[in-house]
Amino acid sequence: MRHNKNFNHLGRKSGHRKAMLANMASSLIEHKRIETTLAKAKALRVYVEPLITKSKDDTTHSRRTVFAYLKQKEAVTELFRVVAPKIADRPGGYTRVLKIGFRKGDAAEMAIIELVDFNEAALASTAKPEVKKSTTRRGRTKKDAAEAVTPVPAKKETKKAPKAAKTEEVAKQVEEPVVESPAIEATEEQTEPKE
Repeated sequence: MRHNKNFNHLGRKSGHRKAMLANMASSLIEHKRIETTLAKAKALRVYVEPLITKSKDDTTHSRRTVFAYLKQKEAVTELFRVVAPKIADRPGGYTRVLKIGFRKGDAAEMAIIELVDFNEAALASTAKPEVKKSTTRRGRTKKDAAEAVTPVPAKKETKKAPKAAKTEEVAKQVEEPVVESPAIEATEEQTEPKE
């Protein structure tokens, strides 16, 4: 039974798969971004993120452990000297996988995998934090809500007085009968053509 043996074998024997992931991880560390299939990108993410975490502790032991995976001296040096200081305060999630469509020849789903802290375009867009206005559930901002909760008493009295006056005027108009003026009837008769 193969219960819980659920990582992607990528259609390769274990030696080929380990060599491929080591080469892809070295390329990712050196170039900061590579283009590959979505399945390989997801497998590479699982492979390289523990190595990046290990690079935060720059000791001989961690360097040798990472070298056992990557097998390239230049990639290990780049990881410990350039990448590790930049991701020192990030608690995981060092890579980003972006889908970019399908390959023309075999329609394989392609993706870009990149190191998060080395994407200048994304860092530039997050450098300008937008201040979001907090609103109440009724759609007003909290500042407006605070003003509405504590109104000035003098303003309330002035607002109620005109409303009371308006209602009295409307009541008077309803009580008075409407009388049509004879001038309006005369103008209507003049506009009708004579036969």
